[in-house]
Order: sequence, then C-alpha cells, then structure tokens
Amino acid sequence: MKAQHSALCVEEAEEAVKELRAALENAGIILPSLRLDPASLARETPCPLVELGGCSVEAAQRLAVVLR
Repeated sequence: MKAQHSALCVEEAEEAVKELRAALENAGIILPSLRLDPASLARETPCPLVELGGCSVEAAQRLAVVLR
C-alpha cells in the first residue's frame, strides 16, 4: 500500500511540474531548473518537493508581474 501511495505522490508531483511549466511558458516565463527535487525522491517513502531553481532577472521580473 505504501509503494502505491508513493508512486501516486510522485505521479501527482510530475504532473504539477508539467502544468506549472506550461502555465509559466504561456506567460512567457522559463524556469530552466524547474524539476522534482531528487533528494525528496530518494527517501524510503518519497514525498516529492518541486524545485523551482534559478532563473534570469528577466524571468524573475515577469514572474513578479504575473503574480501581482
């Protein structure tokens, strides 16, 4: 049961990253380091975290505009 729950959590996290990437791209924002955090996947029972990573100053400015 734990393995099935963990697999579902990872699938949901992968889908969230995919959706976030698409939404950001629609707003003209690219976060090149956007991914699942590998360390959070390495646990016995994975609890995925999304790593937003670094971005350009332009991407940060666009992101701020979109979030306002």
